[in-house]
Amino acid sequence: MSTNGDLFAKAYRFEDAKKLQAMGLYPYFRPITASTGNNVVTHGKRQVMIGSNNYLGLTHDRRVMEAAKTAVDKYGTGCTGSRFLNGNLDIHEELEARLAKFVGKEAALCFSTGFFVNQGTLGALVGRSDVIYSDRENHASIVEGTQVALGDTIRFKHNDVEDLERVLKNSREKYDGAIIVADGVFSMSGDILKLPQISALAKKYNCKMYVDDAHSLGVLGNLGQGTGQHFGMHQDVDLVMGTFSKSFASIGGFIAGSADVVHYIKHKARPFIFSAAMSPASTATALKSLDIMETEPHHIEQLRKNTLYMSKGLKSLGFNTLNSQTPIIPLLIGDDGAAFAMSQKLCEEGVFVTPVVRPAVPEGCALIRTSYMATHTQDDLDYALEHLEKVGKTFGVLGNTEVTERLNKLALENFGAHSIA
Repeated sequence: MSTNGDLFAKAYRFEDAKKLQAMGLYPYFRPITASTGNNVVTHGKRQVMIGSNNYLGLTHDRRVMEAAKTAVDKYGTGCTGSRFLNGNLDIHEELEARLAKFVGKEAALCFSTGFFVNQGTLGALVGRSDVIYSDRENHASIVEGTQVALGDTIRFKHNDVEDLERVLKNSREKYDGAIIVADGVFSMSGDILKLPQISALAKKYNCKMYVDDAHSLGVLGNLGQGTGQHFGMHQDVDLVMGTFSKSFASIGGFIAGSADVVHYIKHKARPFIFSAAMSPASTATALKSLDIMETEPHHIEQLRKNTLYMSKGLKSLGFNTLNSQTPIIPLLIGDDGAAFAMSQKLCEEGVFVTPVVRPAVPEGCALIRTSYMATHTQDDLDYALEHLEKVGKTFGVLGNTEVTERLNKLALENFGAHSIA
């Protein structure tokens, strides 16, 4: 069949996923039929979940679940409209006020998804004469935001202070306004933004500082307040972005900053203005999760204990973890096919993991992304380690000096010196 001039031709030619499905290695859209948070059932098999962003394990906290049910009883199942019109609830405004205080800012604004926060905020703020300086490993939602924004985007090497200064020196005078945008905790490598050094450059070159704390909230800071609090310099971050789909056990997101800037975004960000408001249940869930974060620090303390245990365990087995210091602990595999095959085998062994391939990581740098929760038990973690070791040896990732040296070189070239312990 000829596809000349056919808009759908690209769809007819797309074979990548079909090939993986035919090989029995397709790792996506696995139907979860039951869940306790740290354990799930898929394809009839119980698995230890180490592929989730449920860092504090609050999705199954009874108080959080009850808050969602109570909100449905009071407000119904949805807002059926934009916050501008009929969808503005008192609990939306309560959540915004609480979040602003939590991250040390004057005001906050909640969007219906975290993706929309980055897309809407950057699109609203960055005009034709402005520039975005964006870390090369930033999340796809930031990339979308840079594409929507009318100004230019200049990318710098991942978490590389020298490269950022190089591009600032070469370009800053060409633009009016400028903003440096980066994840606080990078979602694939698990490393932490070098905020002190990058913030210093922001001041030196008259740039605003925007930190995406999607994977930092509930993880960094005394109570999980994020990257700024982690370094004791939240006042140096102009805009803090957060999402509710991780530690907050919900869906949605927010931007926090000065009252005037948030007010401007509120009236200019199209994804906020033209999308329906967060549902009552999602809003109440985020509020209750925030209550727990603020009053029960033992959750984050347990998360850190579990993270340290798995980090030490995985390194001792011989995995290259890119020296992650957070609950996101990647296992560098290199080859896409090997990452898919290992992920499938681990699922058969009762360990739910997720493979990460290009464009989420550089070509040839496929990972198995593991991530951990406060609610993982010692048995969960030991079970995961046992089967990660078994599968790692089966596929030659562990116990092979030549492979270890190759992966270390790959990490150094693509993720920087910090990736080697």
